[in-house]
Amino acid sequence: MPRSLKLRQSCIFDIKLSLLRNGFPSQRLLAEQLEIAQSTVSHFLNGKPVDFVNFVELCQALGRDWRDLADLEAEPPAEQTQPELNGQDSTVTILISGDASCAELITQLQQSFAQTRHQVVTPSTPLLSAENLQFSDYWLLLLTEQSIASEATLANVQLTRELQTKRCQPGILPILLNLPWMQRLPFDLLSYLQDSQPWQWQLSESFTRLSSALLEVLEQRRMTLSVNHELAISWRQLTTPADQSPLPPLPSAAPEIPGGQIDLESQFYIQRPPIETLCYEAIAQPGALIRIKAPRQMGKTSLMARILHQAKQQGARAIPLSFQLANQRSLTNPDTFLQWFCASVSLELGLLDPNQLASHWQLAPVIGSNQCCKAYFEQYLLPSLSTPLALGLDEVDRVFANLEIADDFFGLLRALHEEAKRREIWKNIRLIVVHSTEVYIPLDINKSPFNVGLPIELPEFTAPQVEELVQRYGLALSPEAIQALMELIGGHPFLVRLALYAIAHQTLSFDQLLQETFITGSIYADHLRRHLSNLERNPFLMEAFRDIVLHETPVRLPSEQAFKLDSMGLVKLVGNTALPRCKLYRNYFRRYFE
Repeated sequence: MPRSLKLRQSCIFDIKLSLLRNGFPSQRLLAEQLEIAQSTVSHFLNGKPVDFVNFVELCQALGRDWRDLADLEAEPPAEQTQPELNGQDSTVTILISGDASCAELITQLQQSFAQTRHQVVTPSTPLLSAENLQFSDYWLLLLTEQSIASEATLANVQLTRELQTKRCQPGILPILLNLPWMQRLPFDLLSYLQDSQPWQWQLSESFTRLSSALLEVLEQRRMTLSVNHELAISWRQLTTPADQSPLPPLPSAAPEIPGGQIDLESQFYIQRPPIETLCYEAIAQPGALIRIKAPRQMGKTSLMARILHQAKQQGARAIPLSFQLANQRSLTNPDTFLQWFCASVSLELGLLDPNQLASHWQLAPVIGSNQCCKAYFEQYLLPSLSTPLALGLDEVDRVFANLEIADDFFGLLRALHEEAKRREIWKNIRLIVVHSTEVYIPLDINKSPFNVGLPIELPEFTAPQVEELVQRYGLALSPEAIQALMELIGGHPFLVRLALYAIAHQTLSFDQLLQETFITGSIYADHLRRHLSNLERNPFLMEAFRDIVLHETPVRLPSEQAFKLDSMGLVKLVGNTALPRCKLYRNYFRRYFE
């Protein structure tokens, strides 16, 4: 019989939060998932001894390593019962990736691991394959100031998280090189990495300490360093505290690496009048609802952050919530999803009480989860706040994939908006709903939040706005040059910033930018490869986009395909037809398809 284990007391609260983050709003759901007794889950969560095998299974289901949580001093496990990785007892497979600045470190790591029984894999392309990831036990993700802005990095982490919903591997070991950085991590990347402990390392330091720490973690099959380890750091240390007021824009500043949300204090945020003014006025209204729609990388999250900051300046509690944080398991049914939603908002407010959540869901089989969610806000959350609550819901497109959840959740948002017109307590909630995809799912017009409130559709930059951004980068481009740039990439905010950043850093000239667009290693290579990778995973979209690229005139598509290509940012919709968003996309993909 294997020995029993129990949670360390210091881990109990964190594990209860982890239960909710991993899509298990109740102990019953976790017990059913693992096919174990609910009493076993209860004992585990309350620091009581449970069977060793069950302890390991529970930790794996919550995405944690059992050695990081077990009170080993109280009850050491029998050696013969330790879990195996990949069916082997001693060997692990390590995938190592990083950008060009990490080449020497990667070579050193390969040499170090070559002297052990462990296997090392180094990818040949920036975009990792599912095959490489799923057959690796660990992924050493080497992060630099440059690579955190890379689309390939975000795509790789996103793919890994998707794989982890189906199996426990690979574990991500993010190693942050040459801190401090001059900017914060992009929000979307941080949201995927928040459950992985970051390491810090200076490339100028002796390699021995890093190698020793890595080998120790691998030998013990751990995912984390000890809290006081010299290489350990927390994501909180790398981000600005939520209550820190943004600084005014500097009169001049070094160009920022484009990617993710633009900081509130950045001088490189370009306003698109009258959008900001309309949003700032709307968020001050009781029961406000603002709907922001635009394709990827058009600035939706940056605008949402500024609206929330404006609400905070007006005295509201401002909470951003990205639906990218929802575990796949949370999106399986409306009941589970709405419990995740309530728990996530409560966690951000510092008001998460599992007992409150459980008590409000007791009547779910009778009155339904929408009513339970409404009661939770009305009877617990909103009365606990002395100020209005401004809630920014980002990436709500994820809900569209499940029609049952979408119908319930969006119906709930519409109902709450209507409640604010007649009940005082609901006037205290203001909503910002952000999405990329057109709402192609069928929703009852009387239950949809997408036909009420303030609609905002973010456009591309105009020529004057591109010219203003050129000036902020300290560049002197002629009107003809700006026109040539916009003929290539349009007014796409991310693509424009990427071009100006490269020119400002003198890594290439304007003429080179126009000539070297499609070669391997160009500034747009990661961006284009990611689009190609996404299309390859969706053959129907690939075929539809092929028709668009190979035709000189706009192509008519089924509405769902057109909306999805638009949300990816690949096409412009002209009435019921579509055409490539810019010359860059047409030329690159035409070469691929031909």
